[in-house]
Amino acid sequence: MLQTPKMQTNSKCGDLLMKWHVGERVVYPSHGVGEVVSIESNELFGPGAQVYVLELMQSSKRRVMISTDKAEKGALRAIVDEAEARKIVSSLKEAPPASKSVPWTKRQRILLDKLSSSSLQDVADVVRELYHLKNVKDLSFGQRRLFDTAISLIVQELSVALDRPADAIEKEIRAMFV
Repeated sequence: MLQTPKMQTNSKCGDLLMKWHVGERVVYPSHGVGEVVSIESNELFGPGAQVYVLELMQSSKRRVMISTDKAEKGALRAIVDEAEARKIVSSLKEAPPASKSVPWTKRQRILLDKLSSSSLQDVADVVRELYHLKNVKDLSFGQRRLFDTAISLIVQELSVALDRPADAIEKEIRAMFV
């Protein structure tokens, strides 16, 4: 179950109610976990537009801006709670569902869509599917990049949700697939 975001007024944004507040950690799908470091006005997003400035967890100097309108429509989501995180870890141990033979280009599009979705379970499905494919044949360069990206995304969020170091989470996940 996803955590309910906190609603708060922010002095920089006047009397607008913001879904996310400064200091809160959120997930920006396909980019990972980030912390809201500020809420600013930015004319690049339109006249009077407000943006959340996120500092991404995986690279402390990388910042992205997301318009508050886009964020309110689902571009950002709360980090999963501890119970959901434990379900995700358990689901990684399961075999992936049987899939029809699909050309790699189509399969890659499906996996990329899952990575971009706002569901951590979809990211876990990508990890599981590519790991099991790796047991059948060597992964291509593109498949390895997808696998590494999926591992990185899931590790970031699970480390925050379970309040454990990212390297310990990654070690545990990789040990499941040995």
